[in-house]
Amino acid sequence: MPNARNAARPAPYGGEAARAHLRRADPTLGKLMKRVGPFTLAPQRPGHPFQSLATSILYQQLNGKAASTIVRRFVEAHGENGRFPSPERVAEATAEALRACGISFNKGRALQDLARRTLAGEVPPFRALSRMEDDDIVERLTEVRGVGRWTVEMLLIFRMGRPDVLPVNDFGVRKGFTIAYGRKQMPSPAELMEHGERWRPYRSMASWYLWRATDLAAETKGALAAAIE
Repeated sequence: MPNARNAARPAPYGGEAARAHLRRADPTLGKLMKRVGPFTLAPQRPGHPFQSLATSILYQQLNGKAASTIVRRFVEAHGENGRFPSPERVAEATAEALRACGISFNKGRALQDLARRTLAGEVPPFRALSRMEDDDIVERLTEVRGVGRWTVEMLLIFRMGRPDVLPVNDFGVRKGFTIAYGRKQMPSPAELMEHGERWRPYRSMASWYLWRATDLAAETKGALAAAIE
C-alpha cells in the first residue's frame, strides 16, 4: 500500500475528469472546449495572499499599462532589491509616499488596511487558507477595505487552483457565455449562476473556457479586419 504522503495529489481544477464531466453535462460548452483545445491554466501562487490582493487593488479601474506602471513604481519605492513591498513597509508608508507612486488616496487606504490586517493575522497565508472552504475565504478576505468578492474569486481560481468557482459578475465570463451560446444579450448573474449548476463541481474550468470564447471572438474579428484591409 502506498504511503499517504506519497499518494498522488488531485489535479488542480479537476484535470481530465473535469473536462469529461463538463462535456457530458453541457454539450454546448463541450463544443467550445473542443474549439479552444487543452485546458492550460495552472495556479501560480506567490508567497502570501498579501501580494495578490495588493496587486488586485492597484489594478482596479485602470487599464493594464497604467496599472503596471504604478505597480513598478510601488515596488521601486517601497520594496527591497526588486521584491514586492512587505506588509510592514506598506503599513508604515505615508499617504504622500503612496501618492507619489500614482496610488489614489482610496487605494492607499485599502493597501494599508490590507497590510495591517495581514500583520494582525486576519489575512492568513496560503497554507492556512488552503484548509478553508471557498465561501469562508470570501467572507474573511472581503473584510479588507477595497477587496470585493470578485477579487477573492480571482485569487481562488488563479492562485489557489480551486475547482468550483464561478465569478458570475465577471464581464468576460458573461460575454463568453453570450458568444458560446449564441445569445443576443448577456445573461444576468442570476441566470449564469442557474445555468452553471450543471457544471458543478468544476465551474472554474468552465469559467476559463468562457474567457477563452471572448479571446477567440476577438481573434476572429481581428483576422477578418486584416483580410478586409
